Amino acid sequence: MPSLKVSDLSILQLHNYLNHAIAPRPICLASTVDKDGNVNLSPFSFFNVFSTNPPVCVFSPSRSVRDNITKHTLQNILEVPECVINIVSYDMVQQVSLSSVAYAKGVNEFVKSGLRAVASELVKPPRVAEAPVQLECVVNQVISLGDTPGAGNLVLAEIKMIHIKDEILDAEGRIDQAKIDLVARLGGDWYCRVTKDNLFKVAKPNFKMGIGVDALPYGIRNSRVLTGNNLGQLGNLEALPTDDTIEIYMQQPDIKEILDATIGDSQTRELQLHLKAKQLLDEDKVAEALMVLLME
Repeated sequence: MPSLKVSDLSILQLHNYLNHAIAPRPICLASTVDKDGNVNLSPFSFFNVFSTNPPVCVFSPSRSVRDNITKHTLQNILEVPECVINIVSYDMVQQVSLSSVAYAKGVNEFVKSGLRAVASELVKPPRVAEAPVQLECVVNQVISLGDTPGAGNLVLAEIKMIHIKDEILDAEGRIDQAKIDLVARLGGDWYCRVTKDNLFKVAKPNFKMGIGVDALPYGIRNSRVLTGNNLGQLGNLEALPTDDTIEIYMQQPDIKEILDATIGDSQTRELQLHLKAKQLLDEDKVAEALMVLLME
């Protein structure tokens, strides 16, 4: 595998590698105003949420890689330290991309992109009506990371008000991840779309102590069938099953069929049990999968 020393790369090469590798990145469509009230709208994919209490988002209007100029967004924030972070959905992504054009200062990207401006309640910059979530923010700090091409400027924006469209909420009033239809930035011209078909869940170990992959028997850890993801699922269980529990599960018809068909053939039995366990893991039946694996 290539190992690249950063100092040997051009800024454009480094920019290309980082943007393709560190992805997908959420998109901040930031609206700002200057001291004269001129509105600016621009997207940034160097963006994320970094704190809940206080609620703080950070995005970076970087200096141009090609000519080192600073963004109008940054200039506006230094004059009026407020912004609205508008979350980007698939239905608006082409207009969002259009708003990134380097129009002259004073040109309103709401007008150019065709996106609709809605008055904010607490800050001067307007919100984007089409955005599924709109975050009114005050800027607490701007941290310059340098004065050379490609240098970032970290904007620490504290969220003061959240606006959420009704249609993306579930019955409990929470955001439904399958309804918000988010898009994210990749490298070059590439984006990705978060649809229901490509969503999946990973059980979080926040409230329990997983046994860890190292607690699994050698034969499971070195399986020819199981993947690293499968081992991570198994290691997230809180305890190994008891012998009695395994004994009961062995009576399941499909398991008993495997055991009966492989009497005296330990290698085939191991392979078939591991294949069955992988099927169960793919169905998120993790405890059952580990019982099958321990039947060898």
